[in-house]
Amino acid sequence: MIKQLRVTVDGKVYAVTVEMLDEGIGFGGPPISASSTPLMASPMPLASPVVVSLPARPAVAPSARVGEVRSPLAGKVVAVEVKAGQGVTEGQQIMTLEAMKMNTYIYAPKTGRISAVQVNPGDAVDEGALLMTIA
Repeated sequence: MIKQLRVTVDGKVYAVTVEMLDEGIGFGGPPISASSTPLMASPMPLASPVVVSLPARPAVAPSARVGEVRSPLAGKVVAVEVKAGQGVTEGQQIMTLEAMKMNTYIYAPKTGRISAVQVNPGDAVDEGALLMTIA
């Protein structure tokens, strides 16, 4: 049996001719023969590839005051790569957070010296929580 179907993909309508070999095909139905003739449909236009540009490094969460490093998301502190009193440069990785089995790297928003670290590995943090301060 030949059926005409109309298929809409991304707002474009296509007319497709389908040959129904057996209406009962499915779980428990007769097996499909390996010698079946392949079905052909009207050619569909290919969608343009989607290009996503990612920043070289994740953005630093906005701070209420200059030098504050705040959590960009809720998660768990995996590692703190710096200590109080240590000098850092802008863009240096200073901490790793984990949320939903994915690591997010936290980078120093400016060059300076770590004046205080408010969290330890294993701590749970909320979005916007103060992680450390850079003087």
